[in-house]
Amino acid sequence: MTPELALTELRGGMELAIMVAGPLLLVTLVVGIVVGVIQAATQLNEPTIAFVAKAIALTAAIFALGSFLLGSLVEYTTALFQRIPHLIG
Repeated sequence: MTPELALTELRGGMELAIMVAGPLLLVTLVVGIVVGVIQAATQLNEPTIAFVAKAIALTAAIFALGSFLLGSLVEYTTALFQRIPHLIG
């Protein structure tokens, strides 16, 4: 396995990690900002409100995007296992 091939495989894995984690982190970020603005406007500074809102939004995002994200992970893993003979040899 050449260093270029290893870096290519590592790049593919990093791209997949960003593709899987990105939407979930984006949902959490947006909900956190919205809750933060609402808390600043109402002067209600309770950290559990933000935590619960983010947890609910993240759970909803996982339910909505879970099959797509899991399918992407399975597809990448299957393709990686199929490339193992080429990577070793």
